Amino acid sequence: MKSSNHITAIRIITALLIGMIIVACQPVTEDSNSVLGRLATSENIISVTDFTGAELVFSEPVESIVALSPHIVENIYAVGASDRLSGVVEYSNFPPQATELPIVASFEKTNIERIVELNPDLIMAWESGNSHSAINRLKELGFKVYMDRPDSLGDVAKSIRDIGALTGLSDNADAVASNYESALEQFSKANQDKAQVSVFYQVWNSPLQTISGNHIISASIELCGGTNIYADEFSVAPIINIESVLERDPQVIIASGMGDDRPQWLDDWARWPNLRAVQGNNLFAVNPDYIQRHTTRLLLGIEAICQRLDEVRKKND
Repeated sequence: MKSSNHITAIRIITALLIGMIIVACQPVTEDSNSVLGRLATSENIISVTDFTGAELVFSEPVESIVALSPHIVENIYAVGASDRLSGVVEYSNFPPQATELPIVASFEKTNIERIVELNPDLIMAWESGNSHSAINRLKELGFKVYMDRPDSLGDVAKSIRDIGALTGLSDNADAVASNYESALEQFSKANQDKAQVSVFYQVWNSPLQTISGNHIISASIELCGGTNIYADEFSVAPIINIESVLERDPQVIIASGMGDDRPQWLDDWARWPNLRAVQGNNLFAVNPDYIQRHTTRLLLGIEAICQRLDEVRKKND
């Protein structure tokens, strides 16, 4: 980002020097006034590099955005840029007013024709959650696309700051991102010396699915002094079997499921009474919107996990 800013600065300086020569060598006319107008605009160039390394350049803050992931919608609201949203993806349900926005995509299909009708200044997509063919088609049609890929807890702050830069709301975004980063640091300090607790995080029951150490949820568990028993898996969201869980014998099982309700299948583990998590009655549920969306609400999910792991530590004292 530093190098791209440096290049942009050189371009601006070069343009200013050329403009000065033009103005000095001819009387002020309508054409030279136009040059001065263009130079004034160039001073306000917005340049942002997305998670794929692509640079997006705008001459002014974007006024209309299509957001193709619920977490992107939520982050746009967080920085105060909700008035820029012209279209969203299915399941964009937070904050509640986001449900009133036009839906232009689901996780299965992107309505390219509808997006073309809306003609947004910017499309913000989720690199690992949207169809690459649809995104490539939108780029071919001339749309500027920001690819979001927050793989770590720290990446969430970058996403927020990038939205702020693109919308001209950097001060708002930096305040949100800084508060989020401070909270992460507080969690880290509070749990760094606590006893480790082994955790199995269950995404779903059929197929039985978990997360590896490369997932943001695993980082959240570690922040609370927990150890993800599948941290060594290669796939980010591997499919596993019950025998493997029994062999690794976690002290805690955390499940997310769908929505606020505790998933019924979490209690199916009671069929294996020798499992340490069952023996200690350490079968917990966390709202998936808190822990599976790459937003500042991750802090609520982290807080819930930390509280549960502290409960287990007290039982073991």
